[in-house]
Amino acid sequence: MSFADSITADKCSPNVFRVNARAGMQSAALADWMASTKPNANVFYLGPDYEMGRSTVAAFKSAAEGKGAKTVGEVFAPLDNKDYSPFFGQIRSARPTVIYTSVAGNDTVRLFTQMAEFGLNRNVQVVGASGTVTSQNAAAIGKAADGFVTGVGYSVSLDTPENKKFVAAFQAAHKTEPDLYGADSYGVLFFYKAAVEKARSTETDKVREAMRGIQWNTPQGVKTLRADDHQAMQDMYAARLNGGRFEVVGKVAAANAIGPDTCTRF
Repeated sequence: MSFADSITADKCSPNVFRVNARAGMQSAALADWMASTKPNANVFYLGPDYEMGRSTVAAFKSAAEGKGAKTVGEVFAPLDNKDYSPFFGQIRSARPTVIYTSVAGNDTVRLFTQMAEFGLNRNVQVVGASGTVTSQNAAAIGKAADGFVTGVGYSVSLDTPENKKFVAAFQAAHKTEPDLYGADSYGVLFFYKAAVEKARSTETDKVREAMRGIQWNTPQGVKTLRADDHQAMQDMYAARLNGGRFEVVGKVAAANAIGPDTCTRF
């Protein structure tokens, strides 16, 4: 999964450039919002049992605890889990004020639907990774997802000329609004374009060197590719789902979101 912090940390490579936000950056925006709205929250974590699920939970736990939150429990469910209710007793007994999850796809639909059926999300703030609730599964989840808050690098509600132009063009072409993945994919084309123009060549070695430290414009704003670990720097946002649409409710500047460079392999 492209959000895993390890891609530009302990598994960094001179040939890998990440132009999207990593889990730790998403967590910085979400933890900042949570600290201001749910100070000293008791947080329970429920993630899928694989690399992405565990790394996103670890990233947010670190960020949240750094801002005063307390961990009251965690569980990791198998992928394609059909029944989350066996975990609900453990969650209830922990008495969290916030539930964080990084499940994705159909797992999200089942989890949110079952939490609503059992009343688990009543009087509890549900937050999670940016891939948890998306335009692809929000309709299937319905009202059970309303109020969900996530940390993201993009929202269609960003009030900039570049984003408004992108959203209008995307809607005209696809009859739907773009999501985070659409914005990231669109922006990478301009990343490559900027690198080729800087290198004045399409030769691999020259383009690779030009990518280090480069800045480029995207619908998400100006991004900078940090030269030391090849991680993109970008402003990050907290976004709340309301009626099937995400609204920006908080922001963390790129320099404060990116975190330290821990790459030691080049």
